[in-house]
Amino acid sequence: MANRPTELTLALHDYLLAHGFREAEILARLRQETQSHERAIMQITPEQGAFMGLLAELIGCRRYLEIGVFTGYSSLVLALAMGAGGHVTALDRNAEYTEIAERYWREAGLAENIELRLGDASDSLAQLLAEGRAGSYDFAFIDADKTGYDGYYEACLELLRPGGLLALDNMFHLGRVAPREKWAEETPAIDALNAKVKDDERVNIAMIPIGDGLTLCRKRPQ
Repeated sequence: MANRPTELTLALHDYLLAHGFREAEILARLRQETQSHERAIMQITPEQGAFMGLLAELIGCRRYLEIGVFTGYSSLVLALAMGAGGHVTALDRNAEYTEIAERYWREAGLAENIELRLGDASDSLAQLLAEGRAGSYDFAFIDADKTGYDGYYEACLELLRPGGLLALDNMFHLGRVAPREKWAEETPAIDALNAKVKDDERVNIAMIPIGDGLTLCRKRPQ
């Protein structure tokens, strides 16, 4: 077997899309609608969504926290994976983007399972902790402003139960983390967090080359 990753060519990516997962029809429509959005690059890839949905099923996720909703693809993936008994807490600051998300949540019959909190994510996370939700979430996903990631990471570790799973998106920062000469304004924040998470004894980690780089952190049981 090869000891280096297979290059994901366009042809191989097309093969992945055709054979690698099953995407619900409502998810496909949401993804296609978002492709015409001026900020479409903010949407996760469908293969990443399928991966996260499967992870949620594997860990028996019933409570999911999301920081950065955009048009709602990832939150809908997780809500569908959890089913009627699941609960999503979705944090975002943009009401225009999340109007699209809410429309699809309602169509899927899952709007009552999704709690949307609009405003600054740091404030919303602090409020969740103040409400006594520490240690109550099974799965958290960070996909928001990159300079805020470190603070979101720390808050999520408090809000996750022992053994809970945290996923951080865009840890390649559009490939800019390597080489250094391609760094953009927010790249140092991602690079610093990558280094911090690697050495953080509170979690077990794996960085996955899916989408724009997805780091998985399992909060170690105490």
